[in-house]
Amino acid sequence: MSANEMWGGRFAAGPSAIMQEINASIDVDRRFAAQDIRGSKAHSDMLAAQGIISDGDRDAIHGGLERIAREIEDGHFDFKAELEDIHMNVEARLKELIGEPAGRLHTARSRNDQVVTDFRLWLRGAIDELEPAMADLQRALIDKAEAHADVLMPGYTHLQTAQPVTFGHHLMAYVEMVGRDRGRVRDCRARLNECPLGAAALAGTSFPIDRHRTAEALGFDRPTENSMDSVAARDFALEFLAAASIHAVHLSRLAEEIVIWMSEPFGFVALTDAFTTGSSIMPQKKNPDAAELVRAKPGRVLGAFMTLATVMKGLPMTYGKDMQEDKEPVFEAADTLALAVAAMTGMVDDMTPRPENMRRALEKGFPTATDLADWCVRVLGLPFRDAHHVTGAIVRAAEERGCDLAALDLPTMQRVEPRITEDIYSVLSPDASAASRTSHGGTAPEQVRAAAHRARDRFLRAAPGEARGTASRKGDEA
Repeated sequence: MSANEMWGGRFAAGPSAIMQEINASIDVDRRFAAQDIRGSKAHSDMLAAQGIISDGDRDAIHGGLERIAREIEDGHFDFKAELEDIHMNVEARLKELIGEPAGRLHTARSRNDQVVTDFRLWLRGAIDELEPAMADLQRALIDKAEAHADVLMPGYTHLQTAQPVTFGHHLMAYVEMVGRDRGRVRDCRARLNECPLGAAALAGTSFPIDRHRTAEALGFDRPTENSMDSVAARDFALEFLAAASIHAVHLSRLAEEIVIWMSEPFGFVALTDAFTTGSSIMPQKKNPDAAELVRAKPGRVLGAFMTLATVMKGLPMTYGKDMQEDKEPVFEAADTLALAVAAMTGMVDDMTPRPENMRRALEKGFPTATDLADWCVRVLGLPFRDAHHVTGAIVRAAEERGCDLAALDLPTMQRVEPRITEDIYSVLSPDASAASRTSHGGTAPEQVRAAAHRARDRFLRAAPGEARGTASRKGDEA
């Protein structure tokens, strides 16, 4: 069957070679094969149930589609560029297999509602694979945080030493980020789970179809409400790309920290050979290449969002061929993110902290200066701004003597503030500083362990459909 036969009698001649090349999408949308066949089976079932086609035609269609599915799975299906897309390729092969009944399959539908149904089905499945992988990353982070809830390290602002924190507390920050990321992809899944099939080209159909039946058969929550919106909207794909972009940025931030932590000036963590590479010329090198690649991956995901947003910007209702460009960026973003999540989970599991180097880093930068100021407020009753000024003068004195605050003698401190007593030394060690941060969400080891316990309940032990992205999956096993 030629392309112009598929289009109908309006076209007397086939497309030019250039037109055929730019018009074809089969190299991209062949990934929709399983979804396209599943949608066609649901559609033909509905047509037969409504008396629009005969049961015999439906059975022939189903038999042909099942054979095509086996051919595709076995790698024996001949995808043809001249047939443009997955829909025409499947329909043409169906006609070869079963003859006339194949021509009845397209009753009461269009490629416009067909492709967006396939797209929603595919993206729903991609989210259902991605979201549990994100949960596994949280599991890795929580496990590591619990195991190292007492390990002290510098906390930074502006990448300058700020206050002592625990390694576990630092990792738990990413647990929260990933938790919100999972919420965004679940929200996206919930909103995309409406069935466009039956919207036809843009105006619906005059045939007495049952769109609710088709939606239920395909595991959707409901049919879409407006036929024009059904075929024109790609905000479900944009929403996925936006959520994916945010998650990719979070992964990139953690990847950057791993790169920094593995660098020689820091030496805070070690990765095994499983996630590092060597140098072709410098035998001493152990490069965090997996982290560096995860750090780079957001460029692809953010680019995918911008690509699709640019395609959709300014498009009039309803369908334009521009929208053929919608799938490739989503496919690339989903593939890229899945790999980045897997790599990051592996690195977190593999990562070993080096507490001695973290502790050594706490000897620089006066990380307990805030504790000194807080003591002046709590014990001496100074307004915090005055305490801040006093602390700054004491830090300057320690800098001049080349020592940390805990090693500075009491008379020097008392020259700045005479009321300071020996008790000041009880708050100037990194251990005391971290242990004192017992407010909810604080870095004290007891708070880290409590936060890890809560996170397991919130993110990993939730009821099915709440944390694992399984909501509204009815019919996905069909």
